Amino acid sequence: MDGVRHRVRSAAAPDFSGWTCPAPLRDHRKVVMGHGGGGQLSAELVEHLFAPAFGGEVLAELGDAATLTLGGARLAFSTDSYVVRPLFFPGGSIGDLAVNGTVNDLAMMGALPSHLSCGFILEEGVELATVGRVAEALGAAARAAGVTVVTGDTKVVDAGHGDGVFINTSGIGLIPDGVDIRPRRAAPGDVVIVSGAIGEHGVAIMSVREGLEFGVEIESDTAPLASLVRAMLDVCPDLHVLRDPTRGGLATSLNEIASAAGVGITLRERALPVPAAVANACAFLGLDPLYVANEGKLVAFVPPAHAEKVLAAMRAHPRGAGAVVIGTCTTDHPGMVVASTGLGGTRVVDMPLGEQLPRIC
Repeated sequence: MDGVRHRVRSAAAPDFSGWTCPAPLRDHRKVVMGHGGGGQLSAELVEHLFAPAFGGEVLAELGDAATLTLGGARLAFSTDSYVVRPLFFPGGSIGDLAVNGTVNDLAMMGALPSHLSCGFILEEGVELATVGRVAEALGAAARAAGVTVVTGDTKVVDAGHGDGVFINTSGIGLIPDGVDIRPRRAAPGDVVIVSGAIGEHGVAIMSVREGLEFGVEIESDTAPLASLVRAMLDVCPDLHVLRDPTRGGLATSLNEIASAAGVGITLRERALPVPAAVANACAFLGLDPLYVANEGKLVAFVPPAHAEKVLAAMRAHPRGAGAVVIGTCTTDHPGMVVASTGLGGTRVVDMPLGEQLPRIC
């Protein structure tokens, strides 16, 4: 920690007095921050409140996007809301997230994203110049991702009842014939590959939010991943599972997949691609990089016979240049994620209750 402490500088002493625990106890009569964190509290809210109220077999899949058949075409459909604070951060903005997050949810089903809707909720008093910057960033991100914003809505709420700008985007995309990507397809023997460094987005948000500096600027990894997925499908149309580990980080995504498929997942802790700057920041802040959000990475479950080809295709793509194998699926400890440590031991990598860093997307 001494080395970390010397590398950390603060332009102004951060105020921790307003921090609240994002993972409180589960017996609640009211919504708490942990319900939006992507962990166990979020899952319980969806499973026990929303899903019974809405019903439907498609909703029961609980994937990154729904897969639908319409007029003979297979579609992926997804929606997401963005409430990140601050609106602008190293490497991106809420506008970038609003496109990339929804585009990536579609891509995780193997779909080619095509069209987006966009809803802005603006707080009375926010500068129009700020709204303009967000809109420009959103438009640029859509063009970079190859999607078109075709419809939208704007609402204004009273001052003090918002946080400047909130955004909702929904998207659709076509799923190619023969592609069947979903959490329940994870199978024993599958090779688990992550497309690059983890933890960058969450740490980038925290560095700006609390006025912390970590010797080098850590930028968000926000990026569209559809072209990377296309390159992977070109060499292996039978990819089993894809997931972009956003809220709750890589650990949460792996736990969700293990639970859905009834398989165990064994990780090699030393293989996890955690950049030194992220590791140092997490050590200083008391965070685990496995639970820190990403916005431009994916984790793939690949049949072992195709793993080398998929890994090579990923590394040949700019968004997957840092791809590494981090583990395998097993029949041992079904529904659980276990990491083999560098000391020869093992530890359970559980799903968090809430989110280490709230309001990161």
